[in-house]
Amino acid sequence: MTDTNTGGQGSAGDRADGGTSRASVVLGGGLVAVLLVAIGATGGWLLAGGNETDPGDPLAAVTATGTPSGDAAATRPSTPRTTASAPRPSGTPTKGTGLRVPPVVGSDFEQARDALRELRLGWRLVFGTGVGRTVENTSPPVGAEVARGTTVQLQVAGPPPPATVPDVVGDDCAEAADDLVDEGLYPRYRSGKSGKVNRQEPPKDGAARWNDEVSIWCGAAPPSQPGTNPTP
Repeated sequence: MTDTNTGGQGSAGDRADGGTSRASVVLGGGLVAVLLVAIGATGGWLLAGGNETDPGDPLAAVTATGTPSGDAAATRPSTPRTTASAPRPSGTPTKGTGLRVPPVVGSDFEQARDALRELRLGWRLVFGTGVGRTVENTSPPVGAEVARGTTVQLQVAGPPPPATVPDVVGDDCAEAADDLVDEGLYPRYRSGKSGKVNRQEPPKDGAARWNDEVSIWCGAAPPSQPGTNPTP
């Protein structure tokens, strides 16, 4: 009986010791696992550089040009971008008129003058000492681009020919001037440019040549000439 009880007690103690050993093994394994997890987390935290943000992080430098988020938006103000405007030319080119001096060289000076008038260009006749009525050259030259109203000088080969003086007495002053210009003459206003012509000099059909002046008096009648009796 004694051997049997002793064996029984020994078996129970063995079971108790075995249970305690198994519990110790399980507890030790759990502690080892916890330590490994803690070590791994600590190593990862160290490798990641902790929770601090390196201000010199290249990624932050790249995203700073965009729209920052979170703390970066509060600590890094965005820099506004400006776009340089394209340079503008210092001057604006003038649009061409398309109006050019017509080919009048070699033509009769009256025909050349009429061609300029049709284009609403002015003219100035310069007569020479040669022979003939043809235009030898122009200034500006033929083909030059000009503005409307430009005066073109016509160089004529020969001297000015005789001109016919029209009768402009009684005409409106402006109309009388046009008639004189048509005949190659130029009006000289002696008493203004309004009203009707009451006198002209030289008179109708008087002696004159191209480019000569004809004096006209417009408006009120001129005073009586010395030594003449006023007309009643």
